[in-house]
Amino acid sequence: RVLPFLAAVLFQRKERKETGFYHWRWEKHPYYNLTVKVLRARNIKGTDVLSKADCYVELKLPTASPRVSRTQVVDNSENPEWNETFQYRIHSAVKNILELTLYDKDVLVSDELTSIVFDVGGMKLGRPLLRTFRLNPEANEELDVEFYLEKCSDAPTEVLTNGVLVVHPCLTLQGTVNKEENTKEKQQGCCEVKVSVPGAYQKQFSIPWTPDNEKDYGTSFVFHVDKEICPELQVELEHTVSVLQDGMNPDIEKHTTVLGLGTVPVNSLPVGEKVDRIVSLGEGKSLDMSLKIEESTWDLDIRLGFDLCKEEREFLDKRKKVVSEALRKTLGLKESPPKDEVPVTAVLGSGGGMRALTSFYGSLAGLQQLGLLDAAIYLCGISGSTWCLSTLYQDPDWSQKDLQDAIRRAQSTVSSSKAGAFSPERLKYYFQELNAMEISGRKVSFTDLWGLIVEYFLQQKEDPSKLSDQQEAVKWAQNPYPIYAAVNVRPNMSSGDFAEWCEFTPYEVGFRKYGAFVRTEDFDSEFFMGRLVQKHPEPRICFLQGMWGSAFAASLDDICLKVIGIGLSFLDSFKDVVKVVDDCRRFHFRDPARLKTRLVIPGGPLLQTFQDFFKSRVTCGETFNFMKGLYLHKDYVNIKKFVTWRGTHLDAFPNQLTPMEESLYLVDGGFSINSPFPLVLQPERDVDVILSFNFSWEAPFEVRDVAEHY
Repeated sequence: RVLPFLAAVLFQRKERKETGFYHWRWEKHPYYNLTVKVLRARNIKGTDVLSKADCYVELKLPTASPRVSRTQVVDNSENPEWNETFQYRIHSAVKNILELTLYDKDVLVSDELTSIVFDVGGMKLGRPLLRTFRLNPEANEELDVEFYLEKCSDAPTEVLTNGVLVVHPCLTLQGTVNKEENTKEKQQGCCEVKVSVPGAYQKQFSIPWTPDNEKDYGTSFVFHVDKEICPELQVELEHTVSVLQDGMNPDIEKHTTVLGLGTVPVNSLPVGEKVDRIVSLGEGKSLDMSLKIEESTWDLDIRLGFDLCKEEREFLDKRKKVVSEALRKTLGLKESPPKDEVPVTAVLGSGGGMRALTSFYGSLAGLQQLGLLDAAIYLCGISGSTWCLSTLYQDPDWSQKDLQDAIRRAQSTVSSSKAGAFSPERLKYYFQELNAMEISGRKVSFTDLWGLIVEYFLQQKEDPSKLSDQQEAVKWAQNPYPIYAAVNVRPNMSSGDFAEWCEFTPYEVGFRKYGAFVRTEDFDSEFFMGRLVQKHPEPRICFLQGMWGSAFAASLDDICLKVIGIGLSFLDSFKDVVKVVDDCRRFHFRDPARLKTRLVIPGGPLLQTFQDFFKSRVTCGETFNFMKGLYLHKDYVNIKKFVTWRGTHLDAFPNQLTPMEESLYLVDGGFSINSPFPLVLQPERDVDVILSFNFSWEAPFEVRDVAEHY
């Protein structure tokens, strides 16, 4: 069977300067003081039918303060009046969006009545602005707020930006808790010192406090924090006593008492000097602490910019020589075309699970027979096609060899029994791998389990290779440049409403939408404000294969039931979370005789272990967000990649975009478009011709139409 391909000639060179930011640059911007006065609300209908609303307003301005401020509660009133004032210092380089949320206070959980956002950037200096927000036009509900913006005495500062993201200086606070004479009184139970810096990357540290035990002397802690949010070190001394219940109840109950609280403004500490501070905790208590802050340099561990990385540009120079010679041979030209006349050709493979894997092998073999494989510069895959590419690129010279050998190996793997993937030994291996990942501090999700199962399907053994290993396969431009596609989604939103394309190559992983990339070796490590704060080992390729083809994880319960006769019942709860698209259909086995011999997994404790392990984990591939701590530039809306013109789209709400999130949720790109067109349509790659191979059940041109709409 011959699979058709679509060839599209693209004329994009006129768009090459779309953003104006190929790299980062310096900008200097002033500070302003923002005063927000929450005045009153009118005609507010609460959620309790028996009484009037008990209203208060919450204020969030995450670009200026990590704290959530709130007014007092006005009880039992339809027309609450507050007249409360809140102060912020804002930096004008970033998009400052104030969120105002009106709540009806309840005993257990307060009910959110409405939420509004206000763009501070549209204000004029020195002019009070009274805004009446219409909360519910039908009920005539309104909220009055007064704003005032004025110059700040602080000197303007420089930021680093690529036009979309803004980087501020990062402070590293290191400290130790020392002994202090007036805390050495004997107390029953145990004491803990809890230290935290709101807005810092690290959360709260708990330090056991036993003054009579010298081995605890000098327990250290580290925080990374943005200096622009005026951070504070918060210190809390707690005392916990275990109390045995009465004779009828043998349980032990713990009672915790806060002995004292104290704060240290981080910006009050001298940069680069270690200082000793006596931190007053109140009621005559204090702690002796040694503190030191360092300000980071501007040497970032992420790449900000929209151009191709240095390694990809070097690859293109080398590959065009290979393509030029291939075109001379294939087209029977008298001489090889010059470099500037060599077309940039991208070969795309669609999703489709094992069908896409096997078909893409055939398509590449066909290109090889036609002499066109050496004329390709990019090979781009999505979902099942990534399984084909990632297997081929384990051989650094795969395209220089006859692909029939690779096809025979793939045929043997694909047609073999998959029952071993669910043997007790294999399930034990899965649990050990996932448990080790979590112990090391990694985020573990359901797609990691799926990746280990895909590893067995493709290799039937442990595969130690990593994506960065494929650098050897493009070092001399001997093969086309591989690009693997995924999309970043939100667990509580449809991928049709919000999906950000993420590209994986042997050298980089990143989002061209934001112009932010990290080295492939650093993917899934922890970053803050563009700096690497916690290095983790690069994930093995199987975990990426599970993510790239995660749509098929939705059918895992059916696979288990068909292959071994036992379903993974705990996956039922995931069915509503993972929306199954065309290529995630339920599996059908043509040979019913295969089902007569089934493996029996003893007892069920192993499956119960998996159920417990994944009970609180999402089905998306949750990884550390390497853009955390970066802010949106005040003019990011001018970048064409953002859908800010549609007010309901998430791109119009910068406080909710990915740089402000804790994690990335990367899934199969087929949830958005079942072919990786967006990764090669970017003007930076300057692609002239696309050969698109479609292996899905959809109509041949449907995926092209979806890509055109995108």
